[in-house]
Amino acid sequence: QVQLVESGGGLVQPGGSLRLSCAASGFTFSSRTMSWYRQAPGKERELVATITSTGSSTNYVDSVKGRFTIARDNAKNTVYLQMNSLKPEDTAVYYCNAYIGNYYWGQGTQVTVSS
Repeated sequence: QVQLVESGGGLVQPGGSLRLSCAASGFTFSSRTMSWYRQAPGKERELVATITSTGSSTNYVDSVKGRFTIARDNAKNTVYLQMNSLKPEDTAVYYCNAYIGNYYWGQGTQVTVSS
């Protein structure tokens, strides 16, 4: 059974940092591309960042380039999203995603950027 469990969200001031984690189980993590999405209130879910199975290639939505970094530890079956220089418009629920024939999602973790 595929499970994705996100953690690390919270309330942070503009300019601050957070590190999200997603612990994966139930599939061969080291062979799968992993992604982070986010969904702000009243908006569609948006792809934020993707990392290939070995971590050799990453991609980001333009709005987070230079501020966010996706990384993975295949020994720990965990994918991370380091978020720096956070802005109010980064406020959203952040979801971990794996495509394994179907799209699998975690429960999400709330990130709120506000002074």
